Amino acid sequence: MTDSAAPGGEARAHRIALIPGDGIGREVIAAARTVADAVCERHGIALRYQEFDWSCERYLHEGAMMPDDGIEQLRSFDAILLGAVGWPGVPDHVSLWGLLIPIRRSFRQYVNLRPVRVFDGVVSPLRGVGPDDVDLVVIRENVEGEYSEVGGRMNRGFPDEMAVQEAVFTRAGVSRIADYAFNLARRRNGHVTSATKSNGIVHTMPFWDQVVGERAAAHPDVSWNQEHIDALAAKLVLDPARFDVIVGSNLFGDILSDLAAAISGSLGIAPSANLNPDREFPSMFEPVHGSAPDIAGRGIANPLGAVWSAALMLDHLGHPEAAGEIISAIARLLGQSGIRTPDLGGSATTDDVTSALLEIARRP
Repeated sequence: MTDSAAPGGEARAHRIALIPGDGIGREVIAAARTVADAVCERHGIALRYQEFDWSCERYLHEGAMMPDDGIEQLRSFDAILLGAVGWPGVPDHVSLWGLLIPIRRSFRQYVNLRPVRVFDGVVSPLRGVGPDDVDLVVIRENVEGEYSEVGGRMNRGFPDEMAVQEAVFTRAGVSRIADYAFNLARRRNGHVTSATKSNGIVHTMPFWDQVVGERAAAHPDVSWNQEHIDALAAKLVLDPARFDVIVGSNLFGDILSDLAAAISGSLGIAPSANLNPDREFPSMFEPVHGSAPDIAGRGIANPLGAVWSAALMLDHLGHPEAAGEIISAIARLLGQSGIRTPDLGGSATTDDVTSALLEIARRP
């Protein structure tokens, strides 16, 4: 691990844990740090970084994605900036449950926030869909639901082998994610859509619907509706403009947020935040895309998702103006230049995009 600080004023520096992770994670996190540092310097914001080599490479050499005391090492940080997790040769359930999921759960990062936009200059794969049609946020419950640890396998290797996976929904868990969604919608366009499947899942989804309805009654100034997940997925593709804030369980939110990110033109643009809204523990920020082994090391990864994630981090740390400048620079880059990485149909490198962002961010 390494420790360094960005230039800044005399105020206490925010302590940021950097986990570049696997594949293109190192490339995009370096870009995000470069852009964030430049903007923070102008605003007198100090960021002090400590980098951790926790990754699939570490797992292959040492048998663990992170050390036994990894969570304790992270506990004192103000935020965590993560690149990507996953690599061929390490099963996904090993890499995720060895790093990403323990961080989310140990630090009660129960809100997974994923903003989705179609920027000017980016072509959505949906015909006729432009910037005025896609500006929404998917709020995913992040620590319980279908991704519980309750269950197991029996009779391995025999014809009657079986696996049981229990979904766990608590009143506290559903209430707090619903409240977060309604409060966010109040600051946006005032509408929440709840993803459900209560016509087919007989216990957990009617419970989800009941609790979301109770929380909706506590937010009478926000309109809301519920949609079965299959119909909701279709409507998200057919008419994305109808959505403002979508809230879903761990599984449904996971699927919908990737679908929505694809609608925006590229997963490479999409950011996410794993939030502990109560600020008892550090929150974690990461681009939606994976480690992309097929392009890792080639210098062509799109850094915009990581840069936007860094902006979400700055906003969470109390610097909305600096965060807004980064997002504005992304919008100006995409809307006013032809600089594009291959995922967006261009030939620019990661460094090309980073340099262009820095130049734009420095303009008044």
